[in-house]
Amino acid sequence: MAIVRVLVRRSIHRILSKASRVSSSPFVGVQSFSKAANLSGVIPLEFTGIPQASDQALFSNLLQRFGFPRSQSYEFIQKNRFLLDDSCASDVEKCVEIILSLGFSEKSLVSILSCNPRLLELGFLRKWQLGFMEMGFQTIPPSLVQNVLEQAGRFHFEPEALRSMVLELRNLGFSDDTVIRVLQRWPVVFLRASVHASNKVEFLKVFGLKNAEIDHICHSYPDFLAFSIENRLKPLFEEFRDLGFSRNEVRKVLIKNPKLLLGMEVGELSRCVDLIKSLKCRMAIKLKILSKGPLNAAIDAKLRVDCLCRHGLTRRDAFKVLAVEPRSILYELEDVEKKIEFLLDKLGCSIECLAEYPEYLGVNFEKKIMPRYNVVEHLKSKGALGFEVGLKHLVKLSRHKFYNLLVKPYPECEEMFGGLKKEVQVKARHPAGMWKLFKPPKFSNSAEDVRNMKLFMESLV
Repeated sequence: MAIVRVLVRRSIHRILSKASRVSSSPFVGVQSFSKAANLSGVIPLEFTGIPQASDQALFSNLLQRFGFPRSQSYEFIQKNRFLLDDSCASDVEKCVEIILSLGFSEKSLVSILSCNPRLLELGFLRKWQLGFMEMGFQTIPPSLVQNVLEQAGRFHFEPEALRSMVLELRNLGFSDDTVIRVLQRWPVVFLRASVHASNKVEFLKVFGLKNAEIDHICHSYPDFLAFSIENRLKPLFEEFRDLGFSRNEVRKVLIKNPKLLLGMEVGELSRCVDLIKSLKCRMAIKLKILSKGPLNAAIDAKLRVDCLCRHGLTRRDAFKVLAVEPRSILYELEDVEKKIEFLLDKLGCSIECLAEYPEYLGVNFEKKIMPRYNVVEHLKSKGALGFEVGLKHLVKLSRHKFYNLLVKPYPECEEMFGGLKKEVQVKARHPAGMWKLFKPPKFSNSAEDVRNMKLFMESLV
């Protein structure tokens, strides 16, 4: 304890001696007895952190009232220092009121403000609130508002630029719904004047499309307006012409499914057409595939290829599956999806199994796959299977072979399998004995007939 007292006395003595040396200077003495404002130069206020800490606590409590968690509110303030420098609590409350008036819900405030902190700048938000009102839309989806405000904060464009773009699209004949749809997808692209929508509209009019049909196409597939005419659209439509499809055929498909037709890569449709032409199957199946025309048949093939590729199959194997099993083109796309999901989830097979057994997509799911699967699962649960049953047994075996192998030894499987088709007995068209009524009557031979026959026989001898 004595040592501690000595050390304390020495430190106090040093501090007092330094203070006496400072006060010995006349200039320093004047400064030490100056106004309180001068003291801020000696001990800056920002180093104390007292006012900023109080502002930070005030804004944190305000943000927590809007739904921010406590830890997230402090982190949000630290990342956006303008709240402490240029804003006050009343301005932030006004910003929140404006945000809610634009159609956002209170539950979405946290995510919206986290993605776009500039929404808490009152001047920025009021400017865009007025800009949205001047556009003349009856209702503006909150998703469009959020998208435009995020792009405006990132790329620094003004409401006047957006208004001019809206006016240009309306002059082209687009409805307000289509304008909103386009702006939801491509606000900045259009505002940077990198895309000219009028050129795309004129390009479609060459195919005899009316304004209402063009409006429908752009509403269904707004990405079309961002395509290059020289590098994308012209080569694509030249391919349609080279394949022998008329403008009327292309126009019908374009109106029915614009995303499918305009979203194709150059050369993709040609490969599908070659597949349809090279199919080796029964004539009845091929005629049914081509019943809606070559263009629709090629599109059906493309949809099945895309479906198989979406589940992990390579494009080469997808074309191989369709070439080996053309019946899969006749099934609805929902049925194909159902079969693939059953293959992956229930059977536990990989998507590559379709390249080995493409027949799986060509058989009837309800009449062939499900009954056989139920029999196999029942036998597995009983432990009656002495070998591994795979996709080959569900697809490759004929109905008679599958019945003899797995159903006939177990009578309880008869009902779930459905049994074999029995021979059809053709019933007589008339009741039994009816033939007697149609038999010609038998006449007895007279004496004269007998004599004539004898004479005839003697003449032969």
